[in-house]
Amino acid sequence: MLRSTFVHLPGVGLETERRLWSAGVRDWETALAGEDAPKGISAARWDGLRAILEASRHSLQKKDHRFFAEHLKSSHHWRGWRDFRNRAAFVDIETTGNGGWATITVVGVYDGVRVHTFIHGENMDEVPEFLEQFAMLVTFNGATFDLPFLRRRFKGMRTDQLHYDLRYPLARLGFRGGLKAIETRLGMTREDDLQGLSGEDAVRLWYDYLKGDENALDVLVRYNAADVINLEPLAEYAYEQEWRRCRALCGNAEER
Repeated sequence: MLRSTFVHLPGVGLETERRLWSAGVRDWETALAGEDAPKGISAARWDGLRAILEASRHSLQKKDHRFFAEHLKSSHHWRGWRDFRNRAAFVDIETTGNGGWATITVVGVYDGVRVHTFIHGENMDEVPEFLEQFAMLVTFNGATFDLPFLRRRFKGMRTDQLHYDLRYPLARLGFRGGLKAIETRLGMTREDDLQGLSGEDAVRLWYDYLKGDENALDVLVRYNAADVINLEPLAEYAYEQEWRRCRALCGNAEER
């Protein structure tokens, strides 16, 4: 999908991108190989756009995720999934509430192989350095919840990766509500003792732990781990559906 993307170019929106696809300019290689500017774009402007496409191709070869995080609007970061998924971190946090006063209690990060858990009062300060190694952060509602909380907690923390917030592509596909409701609609399950737990339960479990209930922390950590593990198949599902729609618009081009 990323190689068929033109919306990161100055002045190019979805409609112009679709016109390019319809005119046979389906990807960067096609654009760079042709000599004539597409209809509606001056030769001088097309030369300038092709220079950025050349930089895009070079940046993708180098796996420079920051180039695309900077040039793509956040609503289009999902397009980098296929090229950067092997360097993606699936992230979810638990807190003591929703306000700015609340404390982050647990941060879960799934790297596609194992879950890394960071707990308040233990190893929470390791989060910023750990996340820096990833090219893409995958969250559900992270743009308005998880990442703002992390930035407040860790002043100066870099969050210049691609950010694939699943809430928005899933909403475009007709999936409303929270993460657990969407999982249920798609037939995804959790361990029996985690079924039905919510964010309110996560707050309760943390306070039960502070009162000395070690089992409460175990449940909270597993609840958080289920969140981040389930983000991976949801990310793949949302991407496939979005790409299928775009593929129809750009003449059934193959993923490259």
